[in-house]
Amino acid sequence: MWCHRLSHLQSKLQNLLRGGVTYWAFQQPSFKSLFPLAIQWHHTASKSLNCSWQQHEDHFELQYANTVMRFDYVWLRDHCRSASCYNSKTHQRSLDTASVDLCIKPKTIRLDETTLFFTWPDGHVTKYDLDWLVRNSYEGQKQKVIQPRILWNAEIYQQAQVPSIDFQSFLETNEGLKNFLQNFLLYGIAFVENVPPTQEHTEKLAERISLIRETIYGRMWYFTSDFSRGDTAYTKLALDRHTDTTYFQEPCGIQVFHCLKHEGTGGRTLLVDGFYAAEQVLQKAPEEFELLTKVPLKHEYIENVGECHNHMIGVGPVLNIYPWNKELYLIRYNNYDRAVINTVPYDVVHRWYTAHRTLTIELRRPENEFWVKLKPGRVLFIDNWRVLHGRESFTGYRQLCGCYLTRDDVLNTARLLGLQA
Repeated sequence: MWCHRLSHLQSKLQNLLRGGVTYWAFQQPSFKSLFPLAIQWHHTASKSLNCSWQQHEDHFELQYANTVMRFDYVWLRDHCRSASCYNSKTHQRSLDTASVDLCIKPKTIRLDETTLFFTWPDGHVTKYDLDWLVRNSYEGQKQKVIQPRILWNAEIYQQAQVPSIDFQSFLETNEGLKNFLQNFLLYGIAFVENVPPTQEHTEKLAERISLIRETIYGRMWYFTSDFSRGDTAYTKLALDRHTDTTYFQEPCGIQVFHCLKHEGTGGRTLLVDGFYAAEQVLQKAPEEFELLTKVPLKHEYIENVGECHNHMIGVGPVLNIYPWNKELYLIRYNNYDRAVINTVPYDVVHRWYTAHRTLTIELRRPENEFWVKLKPGRVLFIDNWRVLHGRESFTGYRQLCGCYLTRDDVLNTARLLGLQA
């Protein structure tokens, strides 16, 4: 029996060597396992490819492109891109994931050039390109930024001299639209110039890149300082820096502002890159940054004015990050609408106040404040998940119009134009 087993192993070794595998190792014998074939590292014959892999009991390990990756066997079966498992026309999975054995393991694994082949117990073959595995592995995603950004304070933004986009170019050319979206994605704000100062033209501008998100404020909002709604924005008072609709479960993604008329003084718009301020907190007090990503807060909007009766509640932390790469994607900061803190015990509450104070200090640094005067013909787009806005008090009659855009549709437009978003 033992001679037969060793002869079998020797035969397999010779076959693998003929197939181009340059390294093969065995574990020390085990009475429990009766000398099972324990695969260690397999290396490609090509030095330029620099790839090696190892089959473990519960996962597959791959070293390629300076990355060590580990894949669960169910994951490898579930993500098969064969015609029977994946519809390449609709880009949808055809395989019933619930039908995959949770204890599944490949029967054989082989590498041909840059493609890995997994043969499963039922004979089905799954193949993966090595580069596809790098892009879609957890380890690869940890190193990848979802959306490239340029963080800024007032000096950085002014020195960048980010150009505005002409109204006609924005509406009529993909190049103008792409340039606008590139600026918006990088900086979180962007301007369009020479827009006719009407609500209709502002609406046409917004619809060029997204569906307009209808909310409790309507589809397009048009307001003056008549306090027609139960919100401080409908007054002449100064507004401290904040993000909008924190009381929505999903805050509105993009905000559009167009000042149609102002007969008076003051009223400049304040813009602060919330991600720049958050980065300062991360560098100076990482434990406080982490706390701001974990403590869930309620924000609330209660309105009983005229015909408008609303009670909105949104829940979420101040800072929201992707858990796999720690990339910040949303800041929810509004001291006006923050509700009672009752979601964590008292000792966490005090630490949260300390962390919130640290962030607020960064947000209120004068060097982080970028002030701009909105005027008829100049439309401002703001990433409400990133850039805080405010306003100085003003006198006289002031008309503004604008709307909220659905974030998914703006990012969709950007991707269709070849931008990373």
